[in-house]
Amino acid sequence: MSRLSLNTATTKNITLADAVTLSAEAGLTHIGLWRDRVAEAGLDKAVRLVSDAGLSVSSLCRGGFLTAPDEAGQAAALADNTQAIVEAATLGTRELIMVVGGLPAAAGLIGGTAVDPSAPGAKDVAAARHRVADRISELIPVAQEHDVRLVLEPLHPMYAADRAVLSTLGQALDLAAPFPAETVGVVVDTFHVWWDPALEASIRRAGTEGRLASYQVCDWNLPIAADALLSRGYMGDGYIDFETITRWVAATGYAGPVEVEIFNREIWESPAADVLATVKARYEALVEPHL
Repeated sequence: MSRLSLNTATTKNITLADAVTLSAEAGLTHIGLWRDRVAEAGLDKAVRLVSDAGLSVSSLCRGGFLTAPDEAGQAAALADNTQAIVEAATLGTRELIMVVGGLPAAAGLIGGTAVDPSAPGAKDVAAARHRVADRISELIPVAQEHDVRLVLEPLHPMYAADRAVLSTLGQALDLAAPFPAETVGVVVDTFHVWWDPALEASIRRAGTEGRLASYQVCDWNLPIAADALLSRGYMGDGYIDFETITRWVAATGYAGPVEVEIFNREIWESPAADVLATVKARYEALVEPHL
């Protein structure tokens, strides 16, 4: 259990305090935090909860949403991400997971500022990716000041419109390439990248470039849920080959925490202790032997 980390998205039905207690009592030494849980507790209290439990924060999720085409939207994104960087540093983690954002035309679908789909550039995916690079460049000095790494997360292509115009690990590495590896990294999340025919080569490249900052695991369930965001499952319940992907990650020399991050309504509604017991059992059987 020395590398297993419970991401608080997996136990969305409980407070940060309860997630911390549950993790510590289960013998874990890491916990992955979402900013909503930190905000509910308050940053200073969150720091104390984690420290008093003897845990370390494997990553903070999330920063990002950097694709706004207008000055006001860009300024808001920079302010929010600056705050996220400060939160990560205060919580004692270097790894700030970045979900970079989708098309301006789809921003209203996830609570952002709606953009008229017929407006010029509202559906221009290439321009959106360029804006991600521009915003990352602007955030570099802040991240370096606080010794935090911006960890780009490619999401499955079905989320390209509303959540992330980066769909492959290779794209994330290409975007990261102009920046220092200690300041811009990437995360391998099995749910999002298992299908990629270039995944082995991209994982190897991430290791060679020193950019592999996080490894997150969960399974790809079918049928896809009505809300596609909730189609994740326990390792072993779906169709992902954890042995192969984990061996690829291990071959890079990655020795950091392995986060289990699951969005699934049925799992959220289950007793959190039962959820963590299942997470531990599946991790021990399907992931840990290949690290």
